[in-house]
Amino acid sequence: MKKTVLREYAKLIVRVGANVQKGQDVVVNAGLDQPEFVKMVVEEAYKAGAANVMVQWSYQPLTKLDVRYKTLKNLSAVQEWEKAKWQHFVDKMPAMIHLSSADPDGLKGMNVAKFSKANQASRKVIKPYRDQMDNKYQWCIAAVPGEAWAKKVFPGCSKRQAVEKMWEAILNCARANGDAVAAWDEHNKDLISRCQHLTDMGIKSLHITADNGTDFTVELIEESHWCGGGDTTIDGIYFNPNMPTEECFISPMKGKAEGIVYSTKPLSYQGQLIENFSVRFENGKAVEVHAEKGEEALKAMISMDEGASYLGEVALVPERSPIAESGLLFYNTLFDENAACHLAIGAGFTNTINNFEEKTMEECHAMGVNESMTHVDFMIGCASMNIDATCRDGQVRPVFRNGNWAF
Repeated sequence: MKKTVLREYAKLIVRVGANVQKGQDVVVNAGLDQPEFVKMVVEEAYKAGAANVMVQWSYQPLTKLDVRYKTLKNLSAVQEWEKAKWQHFVDKMPAMIHLSSADPDGLKGMNVAKFSKANQASRKVIKPYRDQMDNKYQWCIAAVPGEAWAKKVFPGCSKRQAVEKMWEAILNCARANGDAVAAWDEHNKDLISRCQHLTDMGIKSLHITADNGTDFTVELIEESHWCGGGDTTIDGIYFNPNMPTEECFISPMKGKAEGIVYSTKPLSYQGQLIENFSVRFENGKAVEVHAEKGEEALKAMISMDEGASYLGEVALVPERSPIAESGLLFYNTLFDENAACHLAIGAGFTNTINNFEEKTMEECHAMGVNESMTHVDFMIGCASMNIDATCRDGQVRPVFRNGNWAF
């Protein structure tokens, strides 16, 4: 891929995605797959006026070694220097840029139970820091191709060809070709308009069905609204947290979900693939799960803490979107969740509550937003999906028909 094209993509991530402010610190989380592109992002952040840019590197083989050789106690520990780093983030509120490139199945063979227990312990320590940062900083998740990931998406190509094809697919789905700034402005306006329509409908509950057996009803919080596209910090800084994004989403009422949903795309969770799975809900809680592959990881996912088996998000995504129409299976949640309607178990979004900035986090949770240390999206949308809304005025109105918007 031409460096000039990649440079514009890096600029888009920094300026439109994270919207880095003059004098702000920036943290870039990245794998070792595309160091030259990471360098471009760092340079663009400094050009945008960043005071300090820190890169945090990750490498899946090292994670596997840690899980294999460390004791559970050491694997679970959050060191004092790590706590100091999180406190620094709380104090400085840096913009966070996450560049996704990992092998979707790169942690296969790892001790799932040990890794999950360690995550449970460490996230309890980290969660209070993250809570203090909630809605107060800009962040952006974008993607770059790693060789292993690219080969999984394009198995018939050489590594070099697969990476090039992945660059093309990523840039197309992220609306990063041509006048990208104008394209994102138009796209955000469309998403905002749809979210406003959904909010104005006064939806009490959604009934979701599909010919694969999905039959599911979920209730919404009355004093809430739909979100999509860009987001705004409490201090009024506009940013785009996901590149790409196609969803209109809301946090449902905790404890008010019934029925069964079937996955329509694989889920990469903690470096392991979970495929062809189902989740059954009773009184809002996931009480039964099955998977053809990765069932152990799926059970661990909904057992991270008390809130991990409840829903934190309902998101609507039409079949008519660049990612879905590409026909590609990305094995990556950033892309696959924006190709299909999805749910998320775990933490809900307090900013879906009306006037959330005037409320405490505890008040938002008391209103029905789920609380958890985890948040994992999984895809349930398909071409046969129909969604009907029961509105608070008693009307039943169509929202989706055959996988696409009914309005």
